[in-house]
Amino acid sequence: MINLYKKLFYGLLILVLGFFTFKFFASDDEGTTEYNSNLIQEQIKNVGKLVVTEGHFSQVLTFKDQDQYLGGLVSFDKKALVVVNSDVTVSYDLRKMEYEIDEKSKTITIVSIPKEEIKINPDIQYYDIEQSKFNEFTGTDFNNITKKVKADLAKKIEKSTLKSNAENRLISELSKILLVTHAAGWKVEYKGERVTSEKQFKP
Repeated sequence: MINLYKKLFYGLLILVLGFFTFKFFASDDEGTTEYNSNLIQEQIKNVGKLVVTEGHFSQVLTFKDQDQYLGGLVSFDKKALVVVNSDVTVSYDLRKMEYEIDEKSKTITIVSIPKEEIKINPDIQYYDIEQSKFNEFTGTDFNNITKKVKADLAKKIEKSTLKSNAENRLISELSKILLVTHAAGWKVEYKGERVTSEKQFKP
C-alpha cells in the first residue's frame, strides 16, 4: 500500500514538474517572439525617413523670337542668353512605406514602397537681352522658357546617374530591415515573393 502511495506521489510530482517546465519554455518563446517583433518594428521606424540624393545641373540656352509684318518686309526681333543653374533632388519618403507584421508566421510583408519624388529648382538668369518696343519680353515668354528649362533638365536627369544613385541609397536603407529580420529568424516578403536579396527591393 505504501508503495502505491509512493508511485502516485512520484507520478503527480513528474506531472507538476512537466507542466511547469512546459510553461517555462512556452513563455520564454513568447517573450523571444515579442522581443524580436519589437526589435523589427524599431528598425523599421529607424529606416522610415526621408532619403534624399542631390545633384546640380547647368545649361545655357539662347531664346529668339520674331514678329513679322507686311509679308515679312518688317520684323521686330527679341532674343536673350539664358543661363540656368539647377539644384535637383531625388527623394524617397520611407515614412510613407506600408507594411504588415505577422508574429505567428514571423513574417514582415512590405505592401508598398513610395515612388521617388523629383524636385527641380532652377535659377534662371537672362543676359544680352535685345528687344523691340513692338516685341517685348512678356510673362508668357518667361513661363515658356521655364517650362523648356525643366523639360530639358528632366531629360538630363534620366540620362544621368542621379536616379540610380537614389535607388541605391533606398536599397541600402531597406537592406537594414532584411538584416535584422534574418538575424531574428524572421522573413520578409515583397511583391508576393520572399526577399532573399536586397536587389529585390529595387523599384
